[in-house]
Amino acid sequence: MKNLDTGPFAANFLRMGEFRSITVLATFLASSLLGRADDWPVYRGPQHNGVTAESGWTQQWPDQGPKIAWKATVGLGFSSMVVGGGRLYSVGHANEADTIYCLNAETGKEIWKHSYPADIGAKYYEGGTTGTPTIEGDRVYWLSKWGDLFAFEAATGKILWNSQVQKETGIRVPDWGFTGAPFIFKDLLILNMGETGVAINKNTGKVAWRSADKNAGYSTPVPLAGGAEPLVVLGSAQGYVAVNPATGKEVWRIKWLTEYGVNAADPIVAGDKLFISTGYGKGAGLFDLTQNPPKSVWTSKVLRTQLNPGVLFEGHVYAMDGDTGDKGPFKCVEVATGKEKWAERGFGTGGVILADGKLVALSASGELFVAPASPERFKPSARAQVLGGKCWTAPVLANGRIYCRNSRGEIVCVDVRKETVAAK
Repeated sequence: MKNLDTGPFAANFLRMGEFRSITVLATFLASSLLGRADDWPVYRGPQHNGVTAESGWTQQWPDQGPKIAWKATVGLGFSSMVVGGGRLYSVGHANEADTIYCLNAETGKEIWKHSYPADIGAKYYEGGTTGTPTIEGDRVYWLSKWGDLFAFEAATGKILWNSQVQKETGIRVPDWGFTGAPFIFKDLLILNMGETGVAINKNTGKVAWRSADKNAGYSTPVPLAGGAEPLVVLGSAQGYVAVNPATGKEVWRIKWLTEYGVNAADPIVAGDKLFISTGYGKGAGLFDLTQNPPKSVWTSKVLRTQLNPGVLFEGHVYAMDGDTGDKGPFKCVEVATGKEKWAERGFGTGGVILADGKLVALSASGELFVAPASPERFKPSARAQVLGGKCWTAPVLANGRIYCRNSRGEIVCVDVRKETVAAK
């Protein structure tokens, strides 16, 4: 299978003719020197793995911290943020309604919003929204924890269509609602609903295929590339399942029982292996995808990521360990062996992304860190307290700005463009 960690550039480069190769290489090197900006249009970023190709942003901040470009409030919840076309989208809950917000990504100014009645869903936590919108072209798609599905015109908020998928299919709502973001495969929206997903025609809102009426897990569909057929992997209440997104046909499954059915963290593709880690003391495991069903390489309690998955870089996974009630560490684990390389104590259930070989991590208490992704040690080049409250949502980096959010729905935009930080 294709190793997604190498990115599409290397694979494409090998297939190009000599002249085109030189042209592309020159362009690539020039953009590397000047820095590259990138949107973050879907949950976990452009490659669905918490990694962005963005470069040219600064990893060193003045003593007083980086510039906070703007702040906004979008309501209660743990939804992440997506950025595209100069706009940021996120969702929150207030006054017995969910609201999807579209903000100017540079200024934070509200462009449009749409509200609809919704229950707060406060089961053993404060509740609020948990899923994340998905941007594709001139559209934004949103699935609520209760099965409300919307297609919006991205620039204006005009509703192109909406449906109540849970009522239409009769598929049960899991204990904490549907939490994954829509994954787009050609003309289909793949949703983590039912035992192995539901597909909706993205142009009409009609159901294309559906799976059995059993509890879904809480992950977002993750694509697997390079095989004989396209596959996406979803977390169910009983494990992780690969299905053909065109037909819904199950291809394989990994039995993975986490307490309360909380298979929430997205799996991580590592070449022809799949790395899984979940909370409630379950732990982590590596599985060989060349076998059907995938064969276990190792399992261990070395890493227990209850909510946010980690990121993969040069054979190591970097992720938060422990449950939301813990003050767990931030860890580095060698993928091939499951060996812990280091643990930074007291981080809590925050989140991490990767850009230009650097970790961008937000602790549960709202402290933002930048550090080289190294198995030797965790040595931040920059850190700043940017938020208060409970921060279970991973940060987002797009176009020289880091966006962070807490459970109250407070969003801060941290400006890390080199020219901005240098001028401060």
